Amino acid sequence: QVQLVESGGGLVQAGGSLRLSCASSGSIFVINAMGWYRQAPGKQRELVATITSTGMTNYADAMKGRFTISGDNAKNTVYLQMNSLKPEDTAVYYCYADAHDLGYGTSQRYWGQGTQVTVSS
Repeated sequence: QVQLVESGGGLVQAGGSLRLSCASSGSIFVINAMGWYRQAPGKQRELVATITSTGMTNYADAMKGRFTISGDNAKNTVYLQMNSLKPEDTAVYYCYADAHDLGYGTSQRYWGQGTQVTVSS
């Protein structure tokens, strides 16, 4: 099993910045990719950004130029730097990891518990 713990959410004014962190831990595993989704009230969960173990990144169009995803392979941690935040960025942000559990020989997607980001106008 892989556990993901997010931190860094909070309340910020429009135009401000926040940095989210997601640390993974657990049994012996290999992470292939990590990333972030978000879900606003009454809306479906949507992709924010992803990063592979080799450092390749992908962003949803609405986040390009404002958000930056980065990772620390040694710490199995992924970060999301969010700049120029807008009220429409208000959502619960969920970290995920696509990991292979070497003990069980299984691969699956793991999710964090979510962290609230609120952007006031």
